[in-house]
Amino acid sequence: MCGIVGGVAERNVVPILVEGLKRLEYRGYDSSGVAVIDQNGAIMRQRALGKIKALEARIEKAEHPLNGQIGIAHTRWATHGVPSENNAHPHICNNTVAVVHNGIIENYQELKTLQLELGYRFTSETDTEVVAHCVTEQLKHHGDLLKAVQASIKKFDGAYALGVMSVTEPGRLIAARKGSPLVIGVGIGEYFIASDVSALLPVTQNVIFMEEGDVADITRTSLQIYNRDGEPVEREVKVSSLSSAAVELGDHRHYMHKEIFEQPQSIIDTLEGRITQTRVLVNAFGNNAEGIFKDIKQIQIIACGTSYHSGLVAKYWFEDIIQLPCQVEVASEYRYRHPVVQDNTLFITISQSGETADTLAALHQVNALRKDKKFNIPTLTICNAPESSMTRESDLVFLTHAGPEIGVASTKAFTTQLVSLALLLTAIGRVQKRMSEKREAIIINGLQKLPGLVQTALDHEPTIQLIANRFADKQNALFLGRGTMYPIAMEGALKLKEISYIHAEAYPAGELKHGPLALIDETIPVIAIAPHDGLLEKLKSNLQEVNARGGQMIVFEDEKSNTSSDGTFTVVKTTTNVGRITAPITFNIALQLLAYHVALIKGTDVDQPRNLAKSVTVE
Repeated sequence: MCGIVGGVAERNVVPILVEGLKRLEYRGYDSSGVAVIDQNGAIMRQRALGKIKALEARIEKAEHPLNGQIGIAHTRWATHGVPSENNAHPHICNNTVAVVHNGIIENYQELKTLQLELGYRFTSETDTEVVAHCVTEQLKHHGDLLKAVQASIKKFDGAYALGVMSVTEPGRLIAARKGSPLVIGVGIGEYFIASDVSALLPVTQNVIFMEEGDVADITRTSLQIYNRDGEPVEREVKVSSLSSAAVELGDHRHYMHKEIFEQPQSIIDTLEGRITQTRVLVNAFGNNAEGIFKDIKQIQIIACGTSYHSGLVAKYWFEDIIQLPCQVEVASEYRYRHPVVQDNTLFITISQSGETADTLAALHQVNALRKDKKFNIPTLTICNAPESSMTRESDLVFLTHAGPEIGVASTKAFTTQLVSLALLLTAIGRVQKRMSEKREAIIINGLQKLPGLVQTALDHEPTIQLIANRFADKQNALFLGRGTMYPIAMEGALKLKEISYIHAEAYPAGELKHGPLALIDETIPVIAIAPHDGLLEKLKSNLQEVNARGGQMIVFEDEKSNTSSDGTFTVVKTTTNVGRITAPITFNIALQLLAYHVALIKGTDVDQPRNLAKSVTVE
């Protein structure tokens, strides 16, 4: 979603703000802008449609150089109003107040009507412009920028992360958060704000994570944070474990490619300190995890997109391996359908960012339910962001340790979510005596072999690159799988459509006769996943049905599967010696590589596909 950077320093902040915006490009955006208060006490602004380089060109060609010791900057992803320069942030009111905003002001139409009556002029179609006008109006009444922002946010319904500055107090930057993440970077004689730690790495690794309802009053030499009740509070300064190198491309052409190849190490990092040679350490999920796991009778998983697919794989594991009922739902549907949650349910939210709006709202919903009705519904978040909203609001937290994931299409976050869910399965199985020590040792042994299995799958890249050439003129594709491979097929289809814009759908292979077979002809590629398991013979029969109708078969298989019967099949022997836990993780690697190389052939923007954002922090 949109990105914010801001700062107040004793030096020109424009280069810092622009570099910060570049580091937020992965979040997805359609326009960008920078505003500063210059040495004459005036707000100067440049905005541009498209990539950051267009904004840089505007800044370089500006008649008056953009230079200031306080400023705010933004990358916008359109919600209200089309992508355009006028709709780009920062927004300015009466040359007095400048604002950047992430989130959605849900009652903006009501506020806009009132502001029009007061004589305010609107130059954009955005909801954010009402924020600038509201702060300006409150500034008239309070004569103080902090008080004006505090009064304004009481009028807003919805979510926001705000950076606000005014010519009335040119050395003061106000930040506020509700529902959208915001961090403060602590430098030496300077402070910065950003929607993501990665934007601050060039200037500081010392950060403060603002909490829900916080408002920060920032100058070059001072910082005071107020909580939602307006009371002064201290927030801990933490040293980020991220480094600038962690978000650099290195020798890779795209972040997605880099992150695909980082997966063996990400798996190692996720397992480190969580297992012994034969056992999972239950307290890796929290000091009170064993007591919580002991009483649960079912599992409810809530997630969106790729994270939802990881939950679907886990459903097979929980019910097949330890016979524990498990439901998986898309968060955007779950939160609005008034679900019935049973007592003694472990409520699991899965999110790469920990800020996914619908998933976070579902967590809020359950937290409210158990507070009112005193149900035993413990919550667990599986997440890649240690200081996210979900991690702070859940009883138990398991961090995936995937490292920074910059590409919009999730790769290593998905893989480490599956590893985390496998560890959870094993932990619950042991606590509830649903899993023998022998079975646990087998699973742990398989997870320890997984980095090597993934590396073997990555070694097939040259073959997959050749197969990708067949998609140059394709507009449709079909993915097939059975059992845990069905959600992996769904994930493969999602990756292909996300970054190559090819329409791709996934089906359980056994459903072919119930409709999808009508799609098959000689023009449509059919991608199947064929592990060596109990459903293999059934799958082979399904593939023969496709073959008989002229479908272009591409099969990723276990070396023992032997699915090919004639030259019409293209078979990639992706892996071998994989089990129920390691198989879906390993086969997914090949599908990630396929999507990546098809996108290269199609000439699309791999890391920042059109219309998509990395972190979906608004509905």
